[in-house]
Amino acid sequence: MDPIDSLLEGYKRFRDQYFHQEPELFANLAALGQAPAVVVIACCDSRVDPAIIMDCEPGDLFIIRNVANLIPPYDPDGRHHGTSAALEFAVCGLNVRHIVVIGHAQCGGIQALLKGNDGDQPGDFIASWMSIADGARNETLTNPALKTADERARYCEHAAIRASLDNLLTFPWIRERVEQRYLCCHGWYFDIGSGELLRYDQDRSTFLPHMA
Repeated sequence: MDPIDSLLEGYKRFRDQYFHQEPELFANLAALGQAPAVVVIACCDSRVDPAIIMDCEPGDLFIIRNVANLIPPYDPDGRHHGTSAALEFAVCGLNVRHIVVIGHAQCGGIQALLKGNDGDQPGDFIASWMSIADGARNETLTNPALKTADERARYCEHAAIRASLDNLLTFPWIRERVEQRYLCCHGWYFDIGSGELLRYDQDRSTFLPHMA
């Protein structure tokens, strides 16, 4: 089946099976607008859909997706900043209570970052965007304990999440809400192969399973 025809068939199933079975949910969303408590910054990788992974209803999550689920530092220079603009709307407009940065295994953006100039990923935007995680790359490549490419990739994926959590606190309206204990920031990591979800434990400086 043509991919677009497949999408339209999926829409028909959604309309006939889900939409019509939850009329009150969609009526409330239309009448009252959105009021999510959680904003999720996720990778645009087609294998990692936060709403599916967390089995969420429409309206539960405000989702921001970009290459490698990165958050740039606060830099209001008047240029185009899609991720920062979406964060501002979620935090200042929707008053979310939680920010979740969710990375994942086998991230193509992280692999390109580690390859650096040796990579085969030419383009106008990707290298500049991935430079947000240069610190994670340097930390990974100078760690002598990492012996294999898989070990380096997983370590860098974790380090990039930590870097994004640090960058969140450069936004004054995020830092203020965190200091007031109104807003909580979380770092999660999804392993595509095993289905395991890890969380970053700041006290232990490591990622631990969400569920034993």
